Amino acid sequence: MRVETALETASLILRPWRLDDLAPLVEGLNDIRVAQWLAFVRHPYLESDGLKWIEHCRQLSAGEDPRHYEFAIELKTDGAVIGGVSLNNIDREQGCAGGGIWINAAYHRRGYGREAFGERIRFAFDALNLRELRNGYFAGNEPSWDLQKRFGYTLTGEEPRRRQCAADGSWKDEILTRLRKEDWVKA
Repeated sequence: MRVETALETASLILRPWRLDDLAPLVEGLNDIRVAQWLAFVRHPYLESDGLKWIEHCRQLSAGEDPRHYEFAIELKTDGAVIGGVSLNNIDREQGCAGGGIWINAAYHRRGYGREAFGERIRFAFDALNLRELRNGYFAGNEPSWDLQKRFGYTLTGEEPRRRQCAADGSWKDEILTRLRKEDWVKA
C-alpha cells in the first residue's frame, strides 16, 4: 500500500517531498543544532545534498516501494516546510519499521515534532497495520527520548550502537528504542 494523498493533523500536512522544497530542506538541515543528531546528514548540508535527497524520495515514490515513506512536514497555515518524518525499512513479515524525524531549529518547542511523530505512528499502526516501531536516539539528545517516551516507547535493553555522525565526524552511542502497538494504545 502506498500513500496517494498527504496525511493531515490539526496543524500539519505530511506529504511527499517536492523539488520546490529544496530551500527549506537545505535551510533546516544545514543547521548543526539539527544535523548533529542525525546519523546520515553531513554538515554543511549543501543544495546538491538536498537535490539528491529529493530525487531519492521521488524515486521511492515513483517505484511505489512499500518499504519506505518519506514525508515533508508542511504547516497548514502558510505552507512552510519545517522538517521531515520517515517510516522506513518496513518489514511486513515481522510487522515492524524504523524511521525518524527532524524539525528546523526555528520551529523547535512548538509541538510540531510531537504532532508529526504522532501521525507517523498512527499511520504505521492503523493504516499499515504494523506491530512495532524501532527507533533510537543519540546519547545526549534527551528531547528525542522525551518525545518517544510520550508515545510509549521503551528502551530495547540492547547495548547502544556506535555510529559515526556525518555532521561532525564524532562517534556517538545510539540508544535503541521500540514502540509496540499495544503500548502506543495504552499511552
